This record gives sequence, C-alpha cells and structure tokens, in this order.
Amino acid sequence: MIPCQRHLFDIPDHIAYFNCAYMSPLMHKVVAAGQQAVTLKAQPWRISPPDFFSTPERARGLFARLINAQADDIAMVPACSYGTATAAQNLPVAKGQTLVVLQDQFPSNVYPWRELAARREAKVVTIPRGGNDGWTPRILDAIDANTAIVALPHCHWTDGGLVDLDAVGRRCRQVGAALVVDLTQSIGALPFDVTVVQPDFAVAAGYKWMLGPYTLGFLYVAPRHRDGRPLEHNWIARQGSEDFAGLVDYKSDFQPGARRYDMGEGANFIALPMAIAALEQLLDWGVAEIQETLSAMTARIAERTAPLGLGASDPSLRAGHFLGLGFPGEVPDGLTDRLGRDGVYVSVRGQSMRVTPHLFNNDGDIDRLIDALATVLP
Repeated sequence: MIPCQRHLFDIPDHIAYFNCAYMSPLMHKVVAAGQQAVTLKAQPWRISPPDFFSTPERARGLFARLINAQADDIAMVPACSYGTATAAQNLPVAKGQTLVVLQDQFPSNVYPWRELAARREAKVVTIPRGGNDGWTPRILDAIDANTAIVALPHCHWTDGGLVDLDAVGRRCRQVGAALVVDLTQSIGALPFDVTVVQPDFAVAAGYKWMLGPYTLGFLYVAPRHRDGRPLEHNWIARQGSEDFAGLVDYKSDFQPGARRYDMGEGANFIALPMAIAALEQLLDWGVAEIQETLSAMTARIAERTAPLGLGASDPSLRAGHFLGLGFPGEVPDGLTDRLGRDGVYVSVRGQSMRVTPHLFNNDGDIDRLIDALATVLP
C-alpha cells in the first residue's frame, strides 16, 4: 500500500478532489518541468536539433515500460481520437462485417467506428448494459467469425465497469478480429500488458490517470501494422529527418517502428517534459501498487456511502480506481455544484456519481465527502 502522496500536489486541505477520471491535478515536479520548459522555449537558441528527437524518445520509452512494450511500438498522439482514427484508417473491414463497442462508450472510441462502418457498409454492434456478470460475457458472445474490429476500453468511463481484455484478446485472435483498446481511463492506475492482451492498437490520453498535461497521449501499434498509412505526413516522421540541412532531400521511407504515426510537432517542448516527470513517478510507485491502494480506498468509500442509500457495483466487476455510486431515485438536482460549494469534487455520468480518487486523497477527504453527501441527499 502506498502512503498518501498529497505533499507532491498543490491541493489545499479544504479540497477533497475525487475526480481524477475527469482530469488529474499536476504534481509539483510536473509543474516545475513545465515551467522550466517554457523558460527554455523563451530562449530558442538553447534548443538544438537533437532535442527534437531525444525528449520524445525518452517519453516513448517510459510509456512503453508502463504497458510492457518496446519504444518502437509507440507513437506520439495529441488525443485519443487521433489514435482511434489512425487505427480505423489501417484496419480492414468488409461489407457486412461487424464492429463491436459498448453502450455509452466514450465518443472518441465510437464515432470513428460508426463512420468506418458507414463507409464500408458494415454494422456497429453495441453491447447493452445489464446483467449481474459484467461486460465480458456479453462481449465474448458478440464476437464471431463476422467480427472485423472490437473497440473497447479497459474499464467503462462512466462507472469503471471492468472488461477482461485478456479473454477478449484471446477471442479476437480465435476469430481473426482486430482489437483496439482505449486505455485513457485505466493506464497508470490499472495494470495492462500488451504481450498478454495483444491488441492491434491501444491509445491513451495522458491528462487523467497518467497525471500529465493536456493534448499529449500515446498510441501502441502492434508490429504487424508498422507499414500502415499515417493520418498526416510530417517531416520528422521521415527517415533522415535528424539532418535539418537535408530536409529538402525528400524521403519516401519513414522512421522505424510506430514513429511513422507520430503527430506533427511531436517534439512538444513544453508538454513532453511534463509527461516524462509524471511517467517516471508512476513507474516509481508501480501501477499494481497504485491499483491496490486505490481499490482499498474506493472500498472504504463504498462502505461508508451505503448507509446513505448509495449503491456500488460488485468490486469484482469494476476497476478498483473507479467507483460508480447509484442513487435510489434520480440524481439530485445540482449535485456536483452543491458538493463543490463544500470543497468536494466528483462527476455525474449518466445515473451514477463517479468517485475517482488518487494517491493525493486521505481519510479527511473521505470524511468531507460523506458529510457533504449527507447534507444534499433527501
């Protein structure tokens, strides 16, 4: 169990922030890295051509360690939507085939598949909510020989409902379907191993559970897709781009591995140092240890909110860093605003109150949450 790490963050004592699934706060060291980077950019003569490559490579390698991949497997992307669009552009779908998603899945992992299905005269199959056995059995039932792509999160963004990606990956390989995973609401807090799941693509935005800046994420690309078509054709993704004087000697070949899929201006001189500082800290803590610690915290919250009439899903069917609390009736009007006035921050997604803590939360925060809920619930 990891002790409370609140001292690493700029969170006043009167704030109980249970909203990491919305946006994480930044650690002091991440802010300092950003401030130092801004100062450096103010004096661009201090930035040399090798810096365009060394910093992205460092970030690429750190994210690869997070998912048990290699640096060559990783592309730099600005958002989850960029990664899913890349996957959609590089996966075959035939007329009449199916693409599998979940009900109420995050839009960035739905829109590209709807568009692709319409263009290829295929069909999107949406797995409905319901049942007492979680998402996985119904996902497995929906995957058959006619399935082209299965596009899923590791856990559902509204309430943390868990998907057994190991089982889904095996089923996809059995029928020859591609697997695309959105790790935005899980990576950094829930262990994930590409060598076990074996996805075709896996994407993650970095501003939530990776504790990093906005507009920077990472895309895992399986080796079998290394020769695909990128969304854009920027200069730095081409072979020999290290030679700035020779950039007008246009090249057909790309940088090795997944780098062909890198976004333009991927050497982001401000966001990348911030992401590196955050990734180093996550790896130092250990993702499995983070998950164990947060699972114990959400279990305590679930236990203490039960007497208030709030119901939590079976802990074996949700990710431990997520807690979706259901109300006996409708969600109280203005719930988040009323809690916010007491310094308590959560989200409402659908009919659930989403409570998503991190290592900066403590017992005092839990007390504040319970007291605030007691004043707003009928």
